[in-house]
Amino acid sequence: MKLMRIGAPGAEKPVAYVDDETYVDLSDLVRDIDEEFFGSGGIERVRPVVAERVAAGRVSSFAGERVAAPIARPHQVLCIGLNYRDHAAETGQEVPSEPILFTKPPNTVVGPYDDVRLPRGATKTDWEVELGIVIGRRTSYLESVEEARDAIAGWVLVNDVSERAFQMERGGQWSKGKSAETFNPTGPWLVTPDEVVDVLALDMWLDVNGVRRQTGTTSTMVFDPYEIVRYLSQFLVLEPGDLIDTGTPPGVGMGLRPQVWLQEGDVIELGIEGLGQQRQRVVGPR
Repeated sequence: MKLMRIGAPGAEKPVAYVDDETYVDLSDLVRDIDEEFFGSGGIERVRPVVAERVAAGRVSSFAGERVAAPIARPHQVLCIGLNYRDHAAETGQEVPSEPILFTKPPNTVVGPYDDVRLPRGATKTDWEVELGIVIGRRTSYLESVEEARDAIAGWVLVNDVSERAFQMERGGQWSKGKSAETFNPTGPWLVTPDEVVDVLALDMWLDVNGVRRQTGTTSTMVFDPYEIVRYLSQFLVLEPGDLIDTGTPPGVGMGLRPQVWLQEGDVIELGIEGLGQQRQRVVGPR
């Protein structure tokens, strides 16, 4: 099942994606795709209804609505740094022996086709195609990757946008360069785990202005998604609807020679096999 939210900011409604033309409206069943939805078993509750409505032809046609992030504002956005060996190498850093954790504010989460806004003073804004994990239940101190697997509600495509000057040159605190508004486009869908045969065999790509910058696969992760969830649960409580960005393959602007940074007017396009595609236009500061 693929869950979506469509509509203007603040007026999104929950739907289930059927195909590029149609969807099943879920707004009569659930208020939103949020912490309450995941924590109350919402996925399993709506799954049979979606199947029934599709079989009965009770579907609606997309009519140009804005595609929002497929999850409402999460409790927290957790991010794993340097989780691809070749990405660590291109940035001149060692492969970590344990997952590197940083956070982004929940208000960085925007729709997959929303604009990416440069922050004031930005000089080195970068792109990062990533696999996102959505947590399905409140959990902590998981003892195994099997338990971690059961705690995952689904997978999403994310763009972990970064302002490298803020990240690397302003006291060494990564969150400074990760936290500007619009810096975490998410979606278009939340894909439930049963629809992904092998989450560690998904092709990934990202283009800037039609030029391929990133090509990778989730198979080269240092720490796989299940180990990431298990590991993080030892340090903090994961809440339903929480989002975890799991790292990026090589090809980021910081790793290119010469380095390349996003500019106003640029267009970013990215995708992960089975999780859909995104497209963002880069706009100037407020």
